[in-house]
Amino acid sequence: PFCYSIRLCLEKILLQCILQSRTLSGADAINALRPFYFAVHPDFFGQHPKEREVNENSLKRLNGYLENLQKPGFRSFKPTQLTFYVRERERNSSNVQESFSASGFRAVSFTLHTRDLLSTVLDILNSCSLSTEHIQSLNVNSQSHKEARSTVNRPIKWDKTYYSFTGFKDPEEELEQAQRVETTLISWLDDNEASAVKKLKKSLPLRKELERLKFELSHQLQLSDIRWQRSWGIAHRCSQLHSLGRLVQQRPEVLKNVKGRTVVFTDRSGMSAAGHIMLGTMDVHHHWTKIFERLPNYYKLQKRLLFLEDRISQLLGGIQVIYIEELQPLLTLEEYYETLDSFYNKLCDSRLLFHPRSLRGLQMILESDRYAPSLHEFGHFTIPTVCDPATLQWFIFAKAQEARENLKRKEEMMISEKELIDTSAEKFSLDRLYKEPSVSSAQMIDCCKRLLEESLPYLQGMHLCISHFYSVLQDGDLCIPWNWK
Repeated sequence: PFCYSIRLCLEKILLQCILQSRTLSGADAINALRPFYFAVHPDFFGQHPKEREVNENSLKRLNGYLENLQKPGFRSFKPTQLTFYVRERERNSSNVQESFSASGFRAVSFTLHTRDLLSTVLDILNSCSLSTEHIQSLNVNSQSHKEARSTVNRPIKWDKTYYSFTGFKDPEEELEQAQRVETTLISWLDDNEASAVKKLKKSLPLRKELERLKFELSHQLQLSDIRWQRSWGIAHRCSQLHSLGRLVQQRPEVLKNVKGRTVVFTDRSGMSAAGHIMLGTMDVHHHWTKIFERLPNYYKLQKRLLFLEDRISQLLGGIQVIYIEELQPLLTLEEYYETLDSFYNKLCDSRLLFHPRSLRGLQMILESDRYAPSLHEFGHFTIPTVCDPATLQWFIFAKAQEARENLKRKEEMMISEKELIDTSAEKFSLDRLYKEPSVSSAQMIDCCKRLLEESLPYLQGMHLCISHFYSVLQDGDLCIPWNWK
């Protein structure tokens, strides 16, 4: 009874100190993180689909962490590693692990392990080399970051013998141990399998409904496919298909020209550079109807675009101009046509001398946000629209043989990747095994080879996504990093 009374008294004191140490409200935290959100918001990475997706996923995990901090009585905190691509004007030095790209942003990785909003906000801003001066203007205590950290959940430092005598766990020791122990695939699956199974079972009826809606609409409209640009949840996707289904019932005449096409639900409406019909998820039926009515004009523009690609190919020795959805920003047909037209006029003015058909079999993509040509590991050339013609000619001649070798290696790699995905899915009885677009084929191959060496009964019947971090998605999909330990 005596120990029980002491414990109740101590818990009351600790709870009061915890509440006092939380010097930021949820609204204050959002205001304080505005510079951070501005630097990493996915909408600013429209030209960089891989980096955009990494930031989207990291923001989801960060928001979950912040929400947990505000839950009363929430104690189960685990260090959370996050990676963000941060936009910047100047390359500031930082103590965190980061790497710079030539595109005006840097990759920043850091681990959150704080237990109050103020310390978490300061950690995020400091990790990204962002100013914390504006936090002083908020209604928070003026204590330093170091002081805030020292009082997190432990305003009173108890002697170690207290924990030995009572059997209670030392929170400081637990935190230090969690930081020392690196997350492994087995330990993470042990902790998260039950949650994933629960979410997956809950999503199964919706998954069946999604497949039914997709099949019926594809068959009714004779579509080639229905896709989504983002990794929206199953419920969100069903809602979008229901919305398209209502439009079909209300205005069937406007959908007569969609036969054989692919519909993509994305951020804006129009036709994509790849020739897919884009339906903006924030647009109403009126906007969608206009897109369907304009399809004949879009098809005419697409023919002109294909002709323009052919003309550029002829001027560059037969090299094929292609558009790769997974690697390039989502451009509208009009935007891509303007890019091609500008590049074509530049080639005509320069009068480059390429032997006809000397580069046949090679491929190139055009990008407007680069300044130097490059050769991708998959064998295609990435050519900036502003590239100097003489530099372009020299680069293509110098790299032509390497490009052919890379193209051959790409074919071999794609075959190997598919075989490993099929073998892994079969061995672990996975319902689905897939990867995020930001994961390369080489990374996926390495991941699958190492997975096949393991025994993982947890994965039976699951949906496994190969990503850059650990996460359980809202519909029960398990995300693991490709370079898992």
